[in-house]
Amino acid sequence: EFSGRFQQEARAIAALNHPNICTLHDVGPDYLVMELVDGKPLSCPQPLDSAIRYAIQITDALDAAHRRGITHRDLKPANILITKSGVKLLDFGLAKFTQPQTDPDATQVMGETQPGMILGTPQYMSPEQVEAKEADARSDIFSFGAILYEMISGSKAFAGATAATVMSAVMREMPPSIEPPALNRIVKRCLEKDPDNRFQNARDVKHALEDFQLSDSEPRRAGSSRKWKLATAVLTVAATTFGIAYWRNTPATAQAYHLAIMPPQGLDFDFGVDLGRTVISPDGRKPLSSPEYRRGSEADHKIG
Repeated sequence: EFSGRFQQEARAIAALNHPNICTLHDVGPDYLVMELVDGKPLSCPQPLDSAIRYAIQITDALDAAHRRGITHRDLKPANILITKSGVKLLDFGLAKFTQPQTDPDATQVMGETQPGMILGTPQYMSPEQVEAKEADARSDIFSFGAILYEMISGSKAFAGATAATVMSAVMREMPPSIEPPALNRIVKRCLEKDPDNRFQNARDVKHALEDFQLSDSEPRRAGSSRKWKLATAVLTVAATTFGIAYWRNTPATAQAYHLAIMPPQGLDFDFGVDLGRTVISPDGRKPLSSPEYRRGSEADHKIG
């Protein structure tokens, strides 16, 4: 029974062709041949930009699989590899049939393995998985919400000393809020206890993240624009101030002015030294009463 379900599931995954899903090349009665992925498991926390970029890629991969009727059922950071080209999801749709372990991070088995039984890791299991109920694509959305929360905050959304306490938290608690609020609303909706209150498909989650990414980048661009405008204004004021100061402090260059005044017909100008009459200064700068002009003879100042 196990081998039949194993092969059927593996062949379905092999039919998936998505850049963010690890390719399955071959399937045997008890083995898989998968592509070699050069990457490292997702580490938390991540910078906000990286976290949103990875989250969009994860939801895109989930959407592609869900549309083929395939649910991951064990989505967690250890099954997400980060490569130079982006995210690669591993173990997609392959339940790990292992013995219960004390490590809360390990994949757990709830009860006996039966057709349709959903397995998972306690911190990332949905409430319906904890209750051993039928799980669908919305269960993956819950797991994704726990991963996104961890990528942003660096803390697990649901924690506890044992698998039992973790599962209890999954059923009854909500993690503390994170910043920014718009992203917190997306995470909270993914982590709704009732599947009907969550995002109903991965594509809607992806669109919400893309909208957040766009809205988050706009204030930064606006801030950069404001900074540039402020810098331009400061430079303009500085240049204007410098120009005014330079103009005010620059001594005026002495210039010579030449003026020709013709006397009325039949009359002559008299450059005399009689201080009682109105006379014209020969150089246009000093009055005729200046000592250097008074030394000359009357003849020296006559013109015809």
